[in-house]
Amino acid sequence: MIARRLIRVCTLGLIVIPGLQVVLADNNIQPAWSDAAIHNHIELNDYSGELSKEKLDSLVRAGQSLFSASFTSADGVGRPMATQAIIPTKRKRPPRSEFARTAGLDANACVSCHHQPIAGGAGDFTANVFVSEGFQLSDFDSTDPQFSNERNTNHLFGAGLVELLAREMTTDLQQIRKDALLEARSKQETVKKVMASKGVTFGEILAHPDGRIDTRNIKGVDHDLIVKPFSQKGVMTSLRQFTVNALNHHHGMQATERFGARWTGTDDHDEDSTLAEMTAGDVSALVAYQATLKVPSGKQLTPEWLAASKRGSELFDQLSCNSCHMRTLPLDSLTFTDPGPFDAAGTLRQGESGKPAIYDLAHYLSTLERNEQGQWLVPLFGDLKRHVIADSQVSQLGNELLSQRFVERNEFMTAELWGVGSTAPYGHRGDITTLTEVIAAHGGDARSARDQYIELNESQRSDINAFLKSLVIEP
Repeated sequence: MIARRLIRVCTLGLIVIPGLQVVLADNNIQPAWSDAAIHNHIELNDYSGELSKEKLDSLVRAGQSLFSASFTSADGVGRPMATQAIIPTKRKRPPRSEFARTAGLDANACVSCHHQPIAGGAGDFTANVFVSEGFQLSDFDSTDPQFSNERNTNHLFGAGLVELLAREMTTDLQQIRKDALLEARSKQETVKKVMASKGVTFGEILAHPDGRIDTRNIKGVDHDLIVKPFSQKGVMTSLRQFTVNALNHHHGMQATERFGARWTGTDDHDEDSTLAEMTAGDVSALVAYQATLKVPSGKQLTPEWLAASKRGSELFDQLSCNSCHMRTLPLDSLTFTDPGPFDAAGTLRQGESGKPAIYDLAHYLSTLERNEQGQWLVPLFGDLKRHVIADSQVSQLGNELLSQRFVERNEFMTAELWGVGSTAPYGHRGDITTLTEVIAAHGGDARSARDQYIELNESQRSDINAFLKSLVIEP
């Protein structure tokens, strides 16, 4: 295709194509009828600093267009000589097929998987992906669980709030660590501190006078104390990191901020002859679209359903389901910055390219309630913490053979239940069809609540079902 055979673009917009005459073109804009799905890349500097509602709307619309776009080879879809690894890694040989249900390439569009019940939502079993990012030194084409973990698609509604909660929790935990070190040095004795934020406890640390930190009793978060709220294993720090990873993994659309010359020494790391496939501005647009997706809400219920839901809600608390699926977490601020403060190398970071985009999620998410302290109450029914979710007797949810980012195989992030009534099937593999079955599959840290649930009578279990089925994503 012409776009794939592009060999030179000069500053004046001259395109030299083998076998064709030189033609004039704008090197950032494609005509609406072209084979490319991206007709105009986003300039990062156009959306820096504090964004007005009008400017934010424009960025969100651009992100929505990219989220639903079916990328083509003219855009650079595919990564013939690059792997799915998070660290840019070359393949030893081209794949047998561009698209395969292995570790990618597995989709043309974001919305191919995130579509249930609407764009930005979850995915059916048919949209499962295969996660094997740790394999930097080998190429393989296999769905064998020895080589890749099969995962169902999570919905993205309320994702901006989830990231803001994680940022504030990270700040709290790292401040506790800092204070503990200062106290240990001042007292010249070992200091123990409980690591907690927003009512969620992540174990404890020991701070020693010589500056050492003992993190062996940290639970549910990495030892860097950065709460990573995205993915079913809780290993993605931000929407930006998630987006850059997914673009490469699922579409072969490589973001310049990770796969460009700065990190790889080339502008065509995947060797598909397409340069600047996803600019930093494009990624920012996708982040803005996801960050402003609305909060899942309760649906209008019939009187009979409402009564059953109220009884189920009470049982939900009585069984201590809310110890992990916490109904709300308090959020101090709705101000979202992109890039955020805690991303690692390979994702655009603050200070690397002008001012970050700053926008107020209240423009899109103003229906949230507030507590007496003025904090926003985010009704996610989660705790942004990893838990052991399987044991030797109840092991269905601990069936993966590979660890991801050094997270134990039987540990998963608490599933956020807002929207659960709209996002069947259930479980990290999407192979559990009903809420009753997935509750019964809980082991490990949830074993006590699960056992109590099993002992309920059929009517009581039905009431819990009525409550959970009221938590939906409305079109």
